[in-house]
Amino acid sequence: MTKVIVAGISGRMGSTIARLVHQDKELELTAGFERPDHPKVGVDIGEIIGVGALGIKVASNLEEVLAKGDVIIDFTFHTASVNHLKIAKEHNKPVVIGTTGFTPEEMAEIKGMADQVRCVLSPNMSVGVNLLFKLVPQVAKVLGEDYDIEIVEMHHRLKKDAPSGTAMKLAQLVAEAIGRDLEKVGVYGRKGLIGERKKEEIAVLALRGGDVVGEHTVYFAGLGERIEITHRASSRETFARGALRAAKWIVKQERNGIYDMLDVLGLK
Repeated sequence: MTKVIVAGISGRMGSTIARLVHQDKELELTAGFERPDHPKVGVDIGEIIGVGALGIKVASNLEEVLAKGDVIIDFTFHTASVNHLKIAKEHNKPVVIGTTGFTPEEMAEIKGMADQVRCVLSPNMSVGVNLLFKLVPQVAKVLGEDYDIEIVEMHHRLKKDAPSGTAMKLAQLVAEAIGRDLEKVGVYGRKGLIGERKKEEIAVLALRGGDVVGEHTVYFAGLGERIEITHRASSRETFARGALRAAKWIVKQERNGIYDMLDVLGLK
């Protein structure tokens, strides 16, 4: 049985992941942690996930519980996740990271650790979204230059980063598929007298409100027709179950590397 440590265990995603790990017959929830000043530090994890006391207290940092697990699942904050990955690298612990909002410098730092750590890194662990990652570039290649591409995402009002990591991943995949540089053609908002839409633009627009778990639509708008490819998540369990699948996969890998969900799902 694979022993799991959950980062940010009292958060929306952390508690959902922990609850599903506790229910999974192939996994064992052995530890969870929060930042040192978090009010849930010292609280029984079972109370947080609603299953009754488990005799496992929320720790104040990763180092405190590192020896208790075989794999770490991290959906926290970009700066924290980079630090957790560094610690995991030093102790040869595999990691699953679903955190978004990494800066280009942080992504370069993560990729620089590829030969020293086993990590599944994905902005979205949903099986359906990763099928979207596979499908959308293929559609873009077929449609070519004759279709305008717009990406719209919506999330709950508490989400901190925008656009979502998933939307940015979709934009990057589309840009690569049709030979464009997203840094040059990306558009992230429109206002005022901006003139005609440039042919090469790839727009990524973010909506925020209510308790929306996650919605992403890629529009391919041509003359006389429009193709829309949409994924809607109605529960955070969608992402959590993908993370559990990734955890089971990464512990079996012998080679270090920064993998993604396409690797986990065998879609590469």
